[in-house]
Amino acid sequence: MLIANAYAQGTAPAADPTGGLMGLLPIILMFVVLWFLMIRPQMKKAKEHKEMVGNLQKGDEVVTQGGVAGRITKIGENYIHVEIADNVEVALQRQAVATVLPKGTLKTL
Repeated sequence: MLIANAYAQGTAPAADPTGGLMGLLPIILMFVVLWFLMIRPQMKKAKEHKEMVGNLQKGDEVVTQGGVAGRITKIGENYIHVEIADNVEVALQRQAVATVLPKGTLKTL
């Protein structure tokens, strides 16, 4: 006989119900790590910035995101006026304030 007989193969073993969950476990673990290392601290920082911007008052000494330091002279709903030199005021969005400096810091700069 020149050709060997071909026989049907046996059936595949049944799928393990926990196999799908174990396959997703690395993805779930990566998401949890990203949440605690990247997303959560970023949300905390954004919340602190929003609170700081909401608490701005006339006379506060601030530094903008562009690095300009000055004293707040007027506060509006969305904009503030910052005096950066004698008789020189600029209008900025409230969100442009990066930090609030301690009182008297501008005199030392």
